[in-house]
Amino acid sequence: MRSHGIAEALPGLWYRPRFTLALAPLLPLSWLFRLIVWARRSLYRCAILPAYRLPVPVIVIGNLTVGGSGKTPLVLWLVEGLRALGWRPGIISRGYGGSAGGVQSVALNAAPTAVGDEPLLLARRSGVPVFVGHDRVAAGLALLSAHPECNVIVSDDGLQHYRLRRAVEIAVFDQRGAGNAQLLPAGPLREPLQRLSAVTALVWNTLPHRPQLMPLSASGVVRDKPQYTMRLSSRRFIALDDARRFCTADELRGKRLYALAGIGDPSRFFAQLEALGLDFEAHPFPDHHFFSAADLAFARDGVLLITEKDAVKCVALKPSETWVLPVDAQIDATPDSHTLLELILERINGRAPA
Repeated sequence: MRSHGIAEALPGLWYRPRFTLALAPLLPLSWLFRLIVWARRSLYRCAILPAYRLPVPVIVIGNLTVGGSGKTPLVLWLVEGLRALGWRPGIISRGYGGSAGGVQSVALNAAPTAVGDEPLLLARRSGVPVFVGHDRVAAGLALLSAHPECNVIVSDDGLQHYRLRRAVEIAVFDQRGAGNAQLLPAGPLREPLQRLSAVTALVWNTLPHRPQLMPLSASGVVRDKPQYTMRLSSRRFIALDDARRFCTADELRGKRLYALAGIGDPSRFFAQLEALGLDFEAHPFPDHHFFSAADLAFARDGVLLITEKDAVKCVALKPSETWVLPVDAQIDATPDSHTLLELILERINGRAPA
């Protein structure tokens, strides 16, 4: 099997209820990766490798697993909440999938191939400055230099970017949980689950749907951590070629529908469409996939339904009738805890939750 084919097959093995023997040959590499992760983190904890503190608080929204877990809608929710309380946030991101080198400001008309699909979506939806760069410290400093009014920075991803000091760490998991709980490449984890003992809180983008994926939630590592459930709500579809046109799920029923998703877990998008009562033909793609016209040819005889993240890459292809489903995050607080926003504010400015 070609290496590309192996990479595409691995997630299906990682998220099976039990460890599969097909992954056993990868365990030595996983143990080596664990050693490298431990050594790197130790170098930062002992200050052998320097970490830098920006002049404003930094909130990291990240995950332990590779691939998307729902960080982008959570970042948008947090930025909106902070702005409503008078804060002036900015966003930094690695710019995964973008070709631009160094640090770059994300303009609203930027090419997703240059800055990445998620940063472009964040810039268009959030209304706040967004800067990308592999070096998150440099990205943060550039953002603050260009926008000195910003008094808090939200980092989209970066849980493992120890060079940047942070006031708050939020780890996000989707319904797949931690999979088989193995580190790369035998599993989906970038760091051991014990890393969660240092985060501020966990956010579940819907709870794991299989009992076998629940040990993370019940483990001693996170049992006493504040945990929140995030739900993604959607109200109406927006036309890809004209953001002023809207339609409802009722208006799409009875049409030949195709659904496309190039996100971390395409099944999340397809489940949303099913919850709206729509019948469609599903077409999953790898996360961050950059589409060509040929990729969309299957929908020529019908209506195409896509995610916001995929929309920023598909709009230039001018496909046939295409509708985008925007989503908004809603965070549920547990009965015995503060809201997530209250918890974050307590950490970044010392204010006791109301």
